[in-house]
Amino acid sequence: MRIAVISDIHANFVALERVLSEIDALGCDALWCLGDVVGYGPQPQACVDVLRVRADVCLAGNHDLAVAGALPLDHFNPIARAAALWQRKHLSNESLAWLASLSPRAEVAGVTLAHGSPRHPEWEYVDAGDVALANVDAFDTPICLIGHSHWAIGWRMRAEAKGGGVEVVMESPGRAVSLDIRDKWLLNPGSVGQPRDHDPRASFAVLEADLWQWTWHRVVYDVQAVEHDILAAGLPEALGRRLYLGW
Repeated sequence: MRIAVISDIHANFVALERVLSEIDALGCDALWCLGDVVGYGPQPQACVDVLRVRADVCLAGNHDLAVAGALPLDHFNPIARAAALWQRKHLSNESLAWLASLSPRAEVAGVTLAHGSPRHPEWEYVDAGDVALANVDAFDTPICLIGHSHWAIGWRMRAEAKGGGVEVVMESPGRAVSLDIRDKWLLNPGSVGQPRDHDPRASFAVLEADLWQWTWHRVVYDVQAVEHDILAAGLPEALGRRLYLGW
């Protein structure tokens, strides 16, 4: 079974359309979304409408819950807070209720899914080896898929390593990573709508569940069109500028 894994769309419908087109071309059998469908970007309703239909599994991200009113905005920076309040006004009541109904963690087909980390799925960033290692006992499956950091990256916790050795797995788009399921893996597909790993291309990944292989993919999309929509909506200019930098 070939599963497309996406995360952190952040209301960037232009990027989402390009990624879904590539996923269709790859012949994927299922689509899993690790959360943050909304937040930051200019087209939250379009993203929700598509993923409610297309995603076989969709987690809640912290921005999804905040926009829906299920999380307070106190911990969000001013730009994120402004975008969340704007999006709350531009989403249907049905869409807000759907976002509020989602969970930030799930287990599907022997794989753990968490928006942030398995131990703190709403908020924790897995952004270093020591954080990855601290989560090793927070999931029982060999593989945990995570989002939230907007980085296309992974960590392998080797079963035979004394003291719990951890190895970073760097993205190499189009090249499959073989997953030894005697070990534990934390894998992040990267961000569709707002990459922060210095590569502005939209990122996603494919999990070959029958072969236990993981492959990152990158696609170019029209960043200028998204910036135009951000400015036209009256959202903070910084939200458009950062898309060119992948940060």
